[in-house]
Amino acid sequence: MSESNQQNELARAAESEQVFVGASVETASEQLVELYGMLGLDWVWIDLEHKNPSPRDGATMERLARAAECGGAELVVRLPDGDPATIRKVLDTGVRNVAIPRVETAAEVERAVRTSRFEYDGDPGRRGLAQGRTSGYGAAFDGEKSYHGIEDANVQVGVLVENRTAVDNIEDIAAITDLGFVFPGPGDLGVSIGKTLEYEDPEVRTLLERVRKTCVQHDVPLMGVHGSNFAGPEGLCEAVEQGYQFINLGNEFGFITKMIEERLEWIEKPGNV
Repeated sequence: MSESNQQNELARAAESEQVFVGASVETASEQLVELYGMLGLDWVWIDLEHKNPSPRDGATMERLARAAECGGAELVVRLPDGDPATIRKVLDTGVRNVAIPRVETAAEVERAVRTSRFEYDGDPGRRGLAQGRTSGYGAAFDGEKSYHGIEDANVQVGVLVENRTAVDNIEDIAAITDLGFVFPGPGDLGVSIGKTLEYEDPEVRTLLERVRKTCVQHDVPLMGVHGSNFAGPEGLCEAVEQGYQFINLGNEFGFITKMIEERLEWIEKPGNV
């Protein structure tokens, strides 16, 4: 993999006010990953916690990473957990953005970020060298520029805040060196306090707002799903005004459902067909 292919604009979100727009692929479709990029999306969300392939399935992850590169987008991969071996395995396929779900403490987050780095906060990191895609099958080790330094500057780890414990610890979590982004998860956060699917419940909204304000104060980019927290074009503007830099527009299930419903509604109107 060349140095140019190692570059990741998403990893520099905290240094700018740029907004990056993405969408989810729920079916591990390489074609959809490539298409999303060709349509102009900046990133594609792949959820490995609830669906899609195993993160240990290196061959499938490599194909998804290639599809993203062909389309000109970045993969953002939600892992099933923060296991260091899993983080290293996924990064070695060429993925540069991983999200750790269900974190609770700053120590967990720091471990994940340190695992993604060859050097971290002035000390050795916990990532290992591998002759795979991300190193050009070892060719990058012989280059004039620092392979490991370029990787460290372009890989990022984000976290999902999905329970009250994480909210209680959000100040410490947001202060972790090189934390890439925070995704306040309204769905699982509601579940964790007995408010399942009650997105507008005052307690849920209060917890989400605490996370949002803390991340803005610490200059940690926020990620959100446009269409659940924020509805319509006006909601997209609201999300940006509130400090969200990574906006997820939805997934193929939602896109297809909306398209078919609109067409069926038109067909069923008298005089249209």
